[in-house]
Amino acid sequence: MAIDTTSPVPDALDTPRLSTRDKLVLFVLCAAQFMVALDFSVLNVALPVLGADLGMSPSALQWAVTAFALPSGGFLLLFGRMGDLYGRRKLFLSGLALFGAASLLATLAWDPASFLAGRALQGLGAAAIVPTGMSLLTTTFPEGPARDRALGISGTLLSLGFTVGMVAGGTLTDTLGWRSTMGLLTLFALIVLPLAPALLPESLPHGLKGMGGAPIPDRPRLDVPGAITVTGGLLALIYALSTAADHGFGRADVVVSLIAGLLLLAAFVKVESRSAQPLVALPMLRRRTVAWGNIGGLVTFSMMSTVVFVLTLYLQEILHLSAFETGLVFGVQGVLSAVAGTYAPRVIGRFGPRRTLVGSLVGQGALIAALLGLDTGNWSVWLATAAVSLASMCHLGAIISYGVTVTSGVPDEEQGLATGLVTSTQQIGITVGIPLLGVLATTSDDLMTGVHTVLALDTAIVLVAAAVVAVGLRVRVRSGAVEAEPLGAR
Repeated sequence: MAIDTTSPVPDALDTPRLSTRDKLVLFVLCAAQFMVALDFSVLNVALPVLGADLGMSPSALQWAVTAFALPSGGFLLLFGRMGDLYGRRKLFLSGLALFGAASLLATLAWDPASFLAGRALQGLGAAAIVPTGMSLLTTTFPEGPARDRALGISGTLLSLGFTVGMVAGGTLTDTLGWRSTMGLLTLFALIVLPLAPALLPESLPHGLKGMGGAPIPDRPRLDVPGAITVTGGLLALIYALSTAADHGFGRADVVVSLIAGLLLLAAFVKVESRSAQPLVALPMLRRRTVAWGNIGGLVTFSMMSTVVFVLTLYLQEILHLSAFETGLVFGVQGVLSAVAGTYAPRVIGRFGPRRTLVGSLVGQGALIAALLGLDTGNWSVWLATAAVSLASMCHLGAIISYGVTVTSGVPDEEQGLATGLVTSTQQIGITVGIPLLGVLATTSDDLMTGVHTVLALDTAIVLVAAAVVAVGLRVRVRSGAVEAEPLGAR
């Protein structure tokens, strides 16, 4: 299939019209994604209050985050593929129901064990919702302007969910208590779940039908060895990185988990190369758009999460802003990200997803570099607000364009796998940046020096990645169309 990734597409500048049903489908899918994004950040501000109420020690509070991150990241690829094979709608609805019930359990938690069980089940529900929801979106809206617009709205709400969570978490905790943060997620699930069954179409395995429209019984089987190795590898890797964010890489459990994760992922590649029905077809990973698009996504997520982390430290520890004032800074970031989301599909239509991805990375890196001008003066809050907000606009452009890049040209029967890779990249990116770079700020003798060091490295990584992705996503002309080359092509 020809993929136009570089040449202008004038027709794409026309905003595609969506039917009322399309709008409702988009609302359901985006509301579910927003709910999951909200869950990543809404609890952070409430952790000290939560710990005091449930009797959790400061060291145990890390598990309030890790208990969610482990299953939500570890099972993404598996559930994405299960959706391809056994029905995305079915798995999406199951994930929604589980997420809602788990949020209620976390809301009513009576001790640390019940709360952490709720968080773990939330993560498992999220792992089912995210890849199946995105693959339902990419198969519902055809490739081109309609899909670009849908992915633009979804990406905007994903970014907005993180920001709203940071602001809403503090407000809800101060006014209604920490339980209201989990109650908000329960409410979201109760709104979305009744609407979804009537609106979302079911996807049959590989889209095949037999006589009378019945599913063909001889459908592909799940690659169990591949599922075990990749899920185990991702779980170990996410645990190591999440724990290292709080305790550093010197702990024995971090080192062991990191090595185990890498070994399991290496075993996964070996298993997939020999499997008749692999969980991840290795030729897909050799697609230039899939491989280099995901690298761009990994960099934009990991480096932007690091910037938000160090800026939070800077604003509160150096400029002595309150949590509410810090939330307002990131609130501006969220508003401008939403604005960027409305224009990103048009930019992609005009310049193509490859150029948009590379240009967005360059813009993100340049604006992070502007943060190197921060100092201890109160005026710096204006520089911080402007630079991080504009960088987030570029970041959102990168999010949307890498999603379009990775899923373009992928057959419908493999969209769950492709979107599983996209969402796995998101989760790993969010997890990896802070322990790898953020720790340089927290362990520095001088916090201001540490912040500058992290921002300088962050800038360098993003700009180098932009150059590498630009080279990796080169295209060639064949039969009058611009087509992405496979990775092995010369």
